[in-house]
Amino acid sequence: DHMNILFIVVDDLRPVLGCYGDKLVKSPNIDQLASHSIVFSNAYAQQAVCAPSRVSFLTGRRPDTTRLYDFYSYWRVHAGNYSTMPQYFKENGYMTLSVGKVFHPGVSSNYSDDYPYSWSIPPFHPSAEKYENYKTCRGKDGKLYANLVCPVDVTEMPGGTLPDIQSTEEAIRLLNAVKTNKQKFFLAVGYHKPHIPLRYPQEFLKLYPLENITLAPDPWVPEKLPSVAYNPWTDIRQRDDVEALNVSFPYGPLPDDFQRQIRQSYYAAVSYLDTQVGLLLNALDDVGLSNNTIVVFTADHGWSLGEHGEWAKYSNFDVATRVPLMFYVPGMTTSSVNQGERVFPYLDPFSHVLGVVPQGQSKKVVELVSLFPTLAELAGLQVPPTCPETSFHVALCAEGASIVRYFNASEEKVQEEKGGCDDTYRCFNEESVALSQYPRPADTPQWNSDKPKLKDIRIMGYSMRAVDYRYTVWVGFNPNNFSADFEDVHAGELYMVETDPNQDYNIYNNTSHG
Repeated sequence: DHMNILFIVVDDLRPVLGCYGDKLVKSPNIDQLASHSIVFSNAYAQQAVCAPSRVSFLTGRRPDTTRLYDFYSYWRVHAGNYSTMPQYFKENGYMTLSVGKVFHPGVSSNYSDDYPYSWSIPPFHPSAEKYENYKTCRGKDGKLYANLVCPVDVTEMPGGTLPDIQSTEEAIRLLNAVKTNKQKFFLAVGYHKPHIPLRYPQEFLKLYPLENITLAPDPWVPEKLPSVAYNPWTDIRQRDDVEALNVSFPYGPLPDDFQRQIRQSYYAAVSYLDTQVGLLLNALDDVGLSNNTIVVFTADHGWSLGEHGEWAKYSNFDVATRVPLMFYVPGMTTSSVNQGERVFPYLDPFSHVLGVVPQGQSKKVVELVSLFPTLAELAGLQVPPTCPETSFHVALCAEGASIVRYFNASEEKVQEEKGGCDDTYRCFNEESVALSQYPRPADTPQWNSDKPKLKDIRIMGYSMRAVDYRYTVWVGFNPNNFSADFEDVHAGELYMVETDPNQDYNIYNNTSHG
């Protein structure tokens, strides 16, 4: 019959997860989900910043079509009245529910998380969210600060809780409610951590002794990195603990010991997140819905942890654009699950070492903009048509193609079956690529390089990631008519994955790759 959808989206989570081969992290619950899922190891966001990425994958349109590159416009007014993924499910008889950060709050979702278009009932936001940037981090001197690195005693926090704990509780409450009224549902749960500040229950630090934490493999700014490509991490500079270090602008670097602390806290925040995901999935078992609910797990973009001398998102590198992406589809990615059978027993990261492998893994390069058509296809709904070249006037269409075709066929097999082309998908014999982009206000890093407002954008970096390279051109951009001028190239980047997996050696100017 109809499958329910549980859509989990995490803020700023790069794939530092056991199921992605990370040896340090403790993420047993997400790894357990992966062991029943198809896991995409080459999935990329369309812009490495919250609001543009979320509006892009929730509408199935690229940033040049949503016209959102910053935080300050609502696509229905500013670009076109595009249907969203939850709206499409709602119009097809689903109860659609939003918990935590799904749409980016504020102007970009009409101060309502796009309610009532996208959701059946008003979205839930945890009450503790408003304290995120308050001074709640205890310093060595016993005083409270608004730090970047912020392990806390939860009992001392306002309300004795944290936003993600509240979101899990509300999502579990909703699962129990929908079970009772037997309506098919699309439940989106948005988790905040590991978004900054890295504020999480302090016991998670125990999982990561500082002596086990290394620096990034490439903590320096690459010699041939064009200055326009660099993001100067202004957001973390504004936190009290980073500000106290008085680091030079724009390149830093941060002191090594502090780099280690950031990396340690990012990992600790991921383990805290893992416990929340574990509790949520365990509740899906409890209400007996694991046998007819599709679970999607992803993030809005990644986060640099010192690679290229950079922190935060705001760039076109893999560390900023690559995300975890997995789909649990009962009967498809796993054999059928009997009603009442436990698929997701809760695993304690302090005692569980899993070492499981994903049920299936695809190295195909895929994009978050494909989520909308993919979920429609998995749920047995009509897949939204492919958008025409310009689609501002089209309410329902998708700029990404469904990736269900990659789920269970060995990839060579797909090639033969569909030798030619049809209009739904690009030709199969073309390589699959992911497109990302990032705007800049100037050729050199300045105070607003990370998050330029639309009116200040002068350059757009368009980036193409194939399985074996990343190619980026930074071109002139006019914000008044949203036009990019590919004749006006300010800089370029080319990295070959096989010989340069960390993207440190830009060979754009080498004639050998002309």
